[in-house]
Amino acid sequence: MIKRHLISLYTLLLALGAAGSAVAMPTSDTVRELSNSVLRVKVKLPSGSQGLGSAVVIGNNEVITNCHVVTNATDVSVIVNGEPHKATALKADWHHDLCMLTVENLNVPAVKFGVSKSLQYDDSIFTVGYPDETKAPVSTFGVVKGLFPMDDSVIIRATSTFRLGASGGGAFDDAGNLVGIITLKSRGDKAHYYYMPVEWVQALMDKPAKSLGVESEKPFWAMDVQQRPYFMRVVQPYVSQEWKTLIKVASQWVQSEPNTAESWFYLATAEYATKDYAKAEEHFRKVLALNHQHVQALEYLGKLSEKMAQAETATTLALLQ
Repeated sequence: MIKRHLISLYTLLLALGAAGSAVAMPTSDTVRELSNSVLRVKVKLPSGSQGLGSAVVIGNNEVITNCHVVTNATDVSVIVNGEPHKATALKADWHHDLCMLTVENLNVPAVKFGVSKSLQYDDSIFTVGYPDETKAPVSTFGVVKGLFPMDDSVIIRATSTFRLGASGGGAFDDAGNLVGIITLKSRGDKAHYYYMPVEWVQALMDKPAKSLGVESEKPFWAMDVQQRPYFMRVVQPYVSQEWKTLIKVASQWVQSEPNTAESWFYLATAEYATKDYAKAEEHFRKVLALNHQHVQALEYLGKLSEKMAQAETATTLALLQ
């Protein structure tokens, strides 16, 4: 049971967490410099229609984008100063939705790699991409709100938003190092935004190149619901407050990945919402044991301590009457 004397401790921890979560804005020079290394992608499809996306320059005549940007394309170009440069080959990691393109005569500076696995919750990041049909790159700013272990790295969830067309653009830390590739978001007004890690990009660099137009495969996020990662399967019941469903899915996630802080967080959140406060407290503590920087877990523990303090006060007043 949560004791009243813990209120001040949780308040202190919450204050420390909030102090560490301020967004550190990159300099305008950093954003401008990186904007030169993020390019518009244009593709032609067999139907005759065109598609748009974004790409990040990662090496000499090499860019990284999402595979779903170039899937089935008969022609792929990146635009530099208004001029199209044709892609001649690709290295594909279809499962992780990352495709590296070889581009003729690119002559654009490459970005520097960061380390996705070194990110912490509430670290600041910013994005650069080409949403919609914009001709100039657009930047958004936010903080890390989820790190989901997968295949020797972590998928990043952050509050920095993006729109259709920005897929394949870059997510950078405040020093300007590439830490993620803009890839997908959940549906609805309360969308969650996800980025693929740079470790998967680096692994792709060692693969052999193939010609454009090779047969594609579905990425993990486009699989049937039961085949998708749990971090995707909890989103809909979480945002729609279907707590019983969330408890079921999160419980499966906990059994599958007991050392992932987010699995316990979603379970504890559903337990809190259904007023199973004892279990919620236990599981929010488990979240902090796995990730002491999880500010949302601290916030919930603060709420729980206040509820218990109010209950103790009410009991004491009743006994005194």
